[in-house]
Amino acid sequence: MQDQKIQIFDTTLRDGEQVPGCKLNTKEKVDVAVRLEALGVDIIEAGFPISSPGDFESVEAIASVVKNATVCGLSRAVEKDIITAAESLKKAVRPRIHTGIGTSESHIKYKLNSTPEKIVERAVAAVSLAKKYVEDVEFYAEDAGRTDNEFLAYICEQAIKAGATVLNIPDTTGYCLPDEYGAKIKYLADHVKGVGNVTISTHCHNDLGMATANSISGVINGARQIECTINGIGERAGNTALEEVVMVLKQHPYLKKSTNVDSRQLNAISRYVSDTMRVPVQPNKAIVGANAFAHSSGIHQDGVIKKRETYEIIDPKEVGVDHSSIVLTARSGRAALAYRMKNIGYELTRDELDHVYKAFLEVADAKKEVADDDLHQIAENRHKVAV
Repeated sequence: MQDQKIQIFDTTLRDGEQVPGCKLNTKEKVDVAVRLEALGVDIIEAGFPISSPGDFESVEAIASVVKNATVCGLSRAVEKDIITAAESLKKAVRPRIHTGIGTSESHIKYKLNSTPEKIVERAVAAVSLAKKYVEDVEFYAEDAGRTDNEFLAYICEQAIKAGATVLNIPDTTGYCLPDEYGAKIKYLADHVKGVGNVTISTHCHNDLGMATANSISGVINGARQIECTINGIGERAGNTALEEVVMVLKQHPYLKKSTNVDSRQLNAISRYVSDTMRVPVQPNKAIVGANAFAHSSGIHQDGVIKKRETYEIIDPKEVGVDHSSIVLTARSGRAALAYRMKNIGYELTRDELDHVYKAFLEVADAKKEVADDDLHQIAENRHKVAV
């Protein structure tokens, strides 16, 4: 059976840019968008056009440059929002308006001071208006993660009737458990009339650290689009990380799901986004963190040197990293020391290695990490080391 293609919807430039301190100018946004298109993402959410003149300008500029990916503009279920989004997308080859409204009891009652009936009316009106400007309309049910499934199915069904082509089911607060979120997607797939003619999308936040797990659970249960950001950047604890979901699907072929993303570009675009948006990537970040392919434990180092797959399920080259890193510390063993010494030009006999290892431990106890310069110094200070 041929793999089902999962659409990757990148919202780095919209949801990701909402992080304090991450504001980009139009040129920077266009540069990121061009790289996202080259990466192979299917949809680029370029911004929230009504929010400011600068955001409108950026969406318009991206729409005029991007040719292969769909360019999307966000709007609330407000007439002026939708008209402004449509205006900003006029030059797009594949435009999409992303409009919607809160659907949970909390949002309806406290945020919107409304009723379920009025919320449905507003949703239908928003989708219908957006449909007058573009063929591709995505409807989001904000806080769907905490929305009653029966009501969620009903409003989604009405959105489809109004012309929606994509149903976005956000876990806005990152509250859902993977089984719970997957069951919600399955409920919609089983109960919404016309759902077979549209795409169900996941949009998960990472407040409890489950954004990736929830997104994958959604895909397993019928979603065909994942909304995510580079490095998982986003409000509060962030969004689903693009690099994580792409590699999960790639590393688990039995899921029969794949993407159009060129994973070999992941490390480079991660670094670029981190530098441009001025948000460091934590060292232990999955896939793109500095330590993702680094080994400092002697037992792990020995295993990786003998066969990389012993402790690495991903070949570093698959995500654009040249090689695994053997980091020498006081926990490193003789195998790792011999490996690094050989890499810098020293072939050691067993006796020479034993002698050098004692000196190495002295340095390692005094430093967090032993560098190549330290190894050269150790070698030069030992007569028995053959150069």
